[in-house]
This record gives sequence, C-alpha cells and structure tokens, in this order.
Amino acid sequence: MGHDEHDHAILFTPEFWDERYGSADRVWSGNPNPQLVSVVSPLTAGDALDVGAGEGADAIWLASRGWTVTAVDISRVALERAAALAGDLPISWQLTDVLSWEPGVDRYDLVSAQFMHLPSDELRDLHRRLAAAVRPGGMLLVVGHHPSDHEVPHLQRPDRADLLFTAEDVGVTLDPALWDVTASSPSRTILDDEGQTVEIRDAVLVAVRRAQ
Repeated sequence: MGHDEHDHAILFTPEFWDERYGSADRVWSGNPNPQLVSVVSPLTAGDALDVGAGEGADAIWLASRGWTVTAVDISRVALERAAALAGDLPISWQLTDVLSWEPGVDRYDLVSAQFMHLPSDELRDLHRRLAAAVRPGGMLLVVGHHPSDHEVPHLQRPDRADLLFTAEDVGVTLDPALWDVTASSPSRTILDDEGQTVEIRDAVLVAVRRAQ
C-alpha cells in the first residue's frame, strides 16, 4: 500500500504536470469535455469554477457562453498556455494545489471537476470543499473515468486503478436533504492509440443544491 501511495504522489505535483505540458505543444484535444457540454448547455450563465483546468478548453467554452470563470490548475505551464488561448474572455486563471486549497463557501453557480483523480481520502475531502463552494440553486458537476475503463486495453494502468471512482462514490459525500443528485455512467466512443474506436464510460455526478 505504501509503495502505491509513493508512486501516486508524483502525479499530484506541479513538477509532474509542468513537465507533461511542457513536453508537447498540446496535451489534450482542445475541445471541451463532452459531459460538461451536455449538462451545462441548457443552464443560465453565472459564476463558474473549473477545477483542474489544464489547457483551458472547458473554461474557454464556459466563458464563450457568458459564464464568468475561475479556472484553477496545479501547472503554471498549462495555465499560461490556456490564458494565451483565451484572450480577453472573462476567466481568472489561478495556480492552485487542490490538495490544500479552499475555494470558499457559496461562491459559484457551477463547480465543475472533470477527470480529477486523487486517492480516495483526498478526493472525498476535495469534493466536500467543492460542494461547499456551490451557491443555493447551483450545480456541482463531477466527471471521471469509470472503474470499468480499467478493462479497456489501452487504458489499463494497474498502478492507478484505485484512483478511479463511480458517480455513486461521489454522491455519498453529499447530504440528501440539501442536494438533488443524479449519478450515471454514460458510454462514449474514443480513438485509441492505434486509431481504433473503443467504448469507454464516464462517471457523471450532477448535483443541484436546493435553494434555501
């Protein structure tokens, strides 16, 4: 167990992510995450928090639709790249270590965490802090790789399988008296490293905080 925790630790450092982002002109597709687009498109724009913003595709999409966005990430390299792409859009880019960061209370109409994978204790703690940052009537959207993705050959990483989670795992951290929660695991197709289409599943939690 301790060996796994040591191996995981490097994944949550700015050095790891700065090196990864610095190794290529672009790491991700440049497109917003599909579950974000599906869930958020019908919503009225307000204040949004994008957690683990990376190269900024989600934040840029939100801002282009009228949201005022706070985008946080651990990598300075990624945020500088994102800011260059965003131009004058209303986005505040913040260098942040989510393991120790406090996003505030009742501040956002939307809090989105896309594919933030941490050890279970740290992840639950992060989700509690993110939930506290949602205003009454606002939404917490958490999307991750579903544990079934571990069965997809090119995604198999035995050393990281314990970082995967279901939407139900996230939902248990929320008080059902305060939240209307929908947990799902929709499938989608992607291209693998060899250009073949494979089906994967996302863990999708949509939680709306009840207006008080």
